[in-house]
Amino acid sequence: MRKNILVIGGTRYFGKLLVQRLLAAGHQVTIATRGHAPDPFGERITRIRVDRRNERAMLAAFRDAAPFDIIYDQMCYSPLDAAIAVRVFAGRVKRYVVASTIEVYRGLLGRHEAPFLETGLNVLAQPIDTQYPWHDPRLATQSYVNGKIQAEAYLYRDGSLPLVTVRIGHVLAGSDDFTGRLAHYVDLARQGGTLRYANAAGASSFMSAQIISDFLVWTGARDFTGPVNAACDGGLSAFDLYQRVGQVLDTPVRAVPAKAAAAPGELSPFDYPAPFMMDTSRAKSLGYQFGHSDDFIDDLIRQHDLAFV
Repeated sequence: MRKNILVIGGTRYFGKLLVQRLLAAGHQVTIATRGHAPDPFGERITRIRVDRRNERAMLAAFRDAAPFDIIYDQMCYSPLDAAIAVRVFAGRVKRYVVASTIEVYRGLLGRHEAPFLETGLNVLAQPIDTQYPWHDPRLATQSYVNGKIQAEAYLYRDGSLPLVTVRIGHVLAGSDDFTGRLAHYVDLARQGGTLRYANAAGASSFMSAQIISDFLVWTGARDFTGPVNAACDGGLSAFDLYQRVGQVLDTPVRAVPAKAAAAPGELSPFDYPAPFMMDTSRAKSLGYQFGHSDDFIDDLIRQHDLAFV
């Protein structure tokens, strides 16, 4: 059935793949962005140019819009953004899907021996800071974790939106990955560099951009609500990832343990002092199978190696 879908964001990373898959499925798609980044969709989509963080602009932009079957919110970064979503879309959408990431839940690092469930964090108990300058661009990086958690807390406490929060493992993509995280390990290997790591057993959860875009489409078509973890089987530590790069590129790599404790990600991307894995049993019980990191990791490494060359 053709649905009327809004994607807030949708011009970068797996957001573009999400829009492509929605169009391929025959849906009517609107994207809402500030218009700073181009997109490849031509006349196949409707575009609304608006600042997600400006409530007046959002109310004006969507005042006359038809109700949406699904809204994918890729840009809900704070409780202020969450409050805007409620005031603009409550009663006007059948399904509201908010993207979150594993990095948001760093507070669970080292607290769970097993991969953490959606219930590992009591979102409803999280305080909401109404005084913090959430929309100050100078604080965007340092406020990301608390902002996303408090956005979730606001949305679930309010209860006005039919909400799903998709908690996404580390997303890896090919040579168009602007984050440069996987490229870091490929470049280090090609340059003969030595990796310093915190814990060889500090594995974390991963998935590919293609798989998360497919999961988001699948989630939109279902009727469950609440948080859901999304990640492939086969966790990797920074040590594992560097070794895998060496194997794929058939080049020797050297890694040494760090002598001093380091904060998560300080030594290199995805480096953790303890396992930081997500339990995906809820998604699997609902009928989705993510597959294994072995299904995509080697190909992505080769793509980054071509970019390096």
